[in-house]
This record gives sequence, structure tokens and C-alpha cells, in this order.
Amino acid sequence: MRKKGLLHESLKINPLLCQLLVQRGIDTYDKAFRFFRPSLDELHDPWLMKDMQKAVDRIIHAFNNNERILVFGDYDVDGTTAVASFYSFLKQIHQPVEFYIPHRYREGYGVSKAGIDFAGDNDFTLIVSLDCGIKSAELIAYAREKGIDFIVCDHHLPDDQLPPAVAILNPKQSDCEYPYKELCGCGVGFKLMQALADRLSLPATSYLQYLDLVATAIAADIVPITGENRILALHGLKKANENPNNGIKALCELSGLKPEQPLHIHNLVFMIAPRVNAAGRMDDARKAVEMFVAHSKEEAMKYAEMLHSDNSERKEADSSITQEALELIRTTAEWAECKSTVLFQPHWHKGVVGIVASRVIEHYYRPTIVLTQSGEYAAGSARSVPGFNLYEAIHACREHLVGYGGHFAAAGMTLELSQVDAFRKSLKRLLPPASHLNC
Repeated sequence: MRKKGLLHESLKINPLLCQLLVQRGIDTYDKAFRFFRPSLDELHDPWLMKDMQKAVDRIIHAFNNNERILVFGDYDVDGTTAVASFYSFLKQIHQPVEFYIPHRYREGYGVSKAGIDFAGDNDFTLIVSLDCGIKSAELIAYAREKGIDFIVCDHHLPDDQLPPAVAILNPKQSDCEYPYKELCGCGVGFKLMQALADRLSLPATSYLQYLDLVATAIAADIVPITGENRILALHGLKKANENPNNGIKALCELSGLKPEQPLHIHNLVFMIAPRVNAAGRMDDARKAVEMFVAHSKEEAMKYAEMLHSDNSERKEADSSITQEALELIRTTAEWAECKSTVLFQPHWHKGVVGIVASRVIEHYYRPTIVLTQSGEYAAGSARSVPGFNLYEAIHACREHLVGYGGHFAAAGMTLELSQVDAFRKSLKRLLPPASHLNC
């Protein structure tokens, strides 16, 4: 109570707000000032991140030797914004640069063999992967055999075996001393841009101009908006409102946001992110990057209209498949008391199975996996409920899987068609009592 009183005395704001601030550990005037006025000066030194020196040295070496650099990223919002910002940053100072986004259905999640082969066939000697790569040890070893170096910028939890990259930037590495652990993939790429700008004596504007894309990634990837993310999100929103990326500007217009209406975090989550994600869900996410790197609003609008159309198609598929999934549960008596839901239909659209899993959880509050047929395999997405580590459960069932990846609340997997029932039973045995998960 004393801290609350002292804070109220210094801030002269509502006592209830003072109480909330104190509960968050913000119990002095200076802490409150930093909370209400987050400054870019408070961003952490990028050189504190493990392997940052190695990453910068390798990129500078590529510059000096005129090497071809391939910027590689995932097909979701975090990946496409990371690729767009880092590719555009490199293009300011080095011309032999291209980008690559794997096709969701032909190549799958993350680093792909097709992407590495593309790099080899086109004389790229350095790949910078963003929002992926930390779990791609075998593929990055394959790239090294082809004479291609990797710099991995990722934020997903590392496995015990790390990929043989020349540098791995990931604050979640156990021996990484970087103070903030919750950066998204685009945020890790931002720190690499920050370090490169420092090394090359470039002005801060060379990387700060991409803050609106970083804020979009933070919002869409649902990382905690605390610490450094809060600073990046605030100043990214400011950039999005004052001088937005042409792609963001085009999507705002197509979404019906009036010019005088300010963009907020919820606009990025519910208006911008679904349209960007729809590109990879329904077709090819490369056009999302093309939209973000467009030099004019007119060029950006051409790609934004494609994304807008993809999103409309995504909504239709989402609605119809959700209804089919719910009906399947209702008409399968033995699933009534299940502690998890594993659904499979070969005709479902792979691009919306993750969304459908979330919709099913709204009706049946338990970990849910939705699978569809992808070539000769079953593939799909999983979503969890608070308090249950879905990734660990899937990891424990790995004997039934061809491949998998993800984190506490969400994951993706591929398995043989013949293994779907066995996987369902294996997962069921691992879950806690039904009373803990079912409504």
C-alpha cells in the first residue's frame, strides 16, 4: 500500500491504476515513465545475442566477395514480414540478393530441400533463414554438403541437436545471454539488421523503417507484448499510422479502414494478419512478400487484392470444414468422453485445418488435431488448451509420425495414412483426466 501511495503521489493518476502498476512491479516514477513512454533507446544491444558476431562477419564476407545471398522464410505473417524487411534492408547495400518462401503444400513448413536445391542451382552460397531453421539439422547439413552456408534466425525452442549453421540467432538457446527471450522471428531478424547497421555505420533509419512490419509480426504471432516487444510494437504502430509500408496501406484500404482511423494492435491481428496468412494457406505466400516490398501503393495494391481474394476463399473453407468437423464429433459416439480430438478427412483443405482446430476447441474444450490428406500422407495442425503442452505430447507419440514441429500451444505434423488411428489412441493415453480438459 505504501508503494501505491508513493506512486500515486508522484504520478497524480487514478489510485486503481497505481495499484495495477505496482502489481506489475512498476512501483517508481522512473519505471512508470519507461512503461508509459517506451523508448527505442531502451532496445537491447544486438551484440548480446549469441552468434551475432559470427552472423555479421559471415554477411560482411558475402558482401566483400559479391556472393549471392538467399533470404528464406516461413509462409506465415512472421516469416513473410521477416523476409520482406531483411531482404529490403540487404538490397540497400548488396544487389545479389533474392528471397524464397516455401510452398505450403509442395514443400511444407520451414527449411525445405527444394529451397536448398534452388539455392544450389542458382549459385547462392549463403542462406539467411528467418522464423525457421532451428529444427532443420539434416537439411542444413545437406546445404553445407552443397557448399551453402546457413545463418539461422529463429525463435522456436531448439532441440538438443542444433543445425550445423555458421551462426544461430535464437534467444531461447540455453547459453544465449540476450536479456529478452520472447522476440518473434521478425524481431530476431530486426536485431540482425540493427547489428549490421552498427557494423557498417548505417543510420538507424536503415532498419527502423521496417518497424511497422515488426509490429505486424508481433501482433500476428501472439508473442508477449512485454519488454522489448512492447517497445517495438508501440513504435511500429506509430510508423504504421504515420508512414506505413505500402502493403499495409493497401490492405487497410481493402479492409475498409478509413484514412482518419488509427491502426491499433487489434487491427493488425484481425485485419492485416488473416489476409497475409491467407496467401500461404490458399495459394503461395510469395505474393505477400511481393506486396510488402512493393515500391508503390499501386504495385502493392495488385498483390493486396490477391491476398484479399485468398482470404475470402479461406473464410468459406473454414466455415464449411468446421461444420463437417463438429458433425463428425457429434455422430461418433465413442469420442464423446475422449480427452482429445483427432479428426481426419482426406478432402479437407490443408490451409485451414489449424483454424478449424481452434474452432473445434471453442465447442469441445480439449486439445484438437485436424488432419487431411496431402499426397500419400496425412498432414495437419494441432491446437491446445491452456495448461497443456501439446508439443511434448506429440513428441511422445513421434513413433507414429513422419515429421512434426511446433510449441506449447500449437503444432503441425505429417504421418502415414495408416497411422492416424494409432496416433489418436497413443495421444489419448498421454492426456490427463478428462475432467481437467472437458467443459
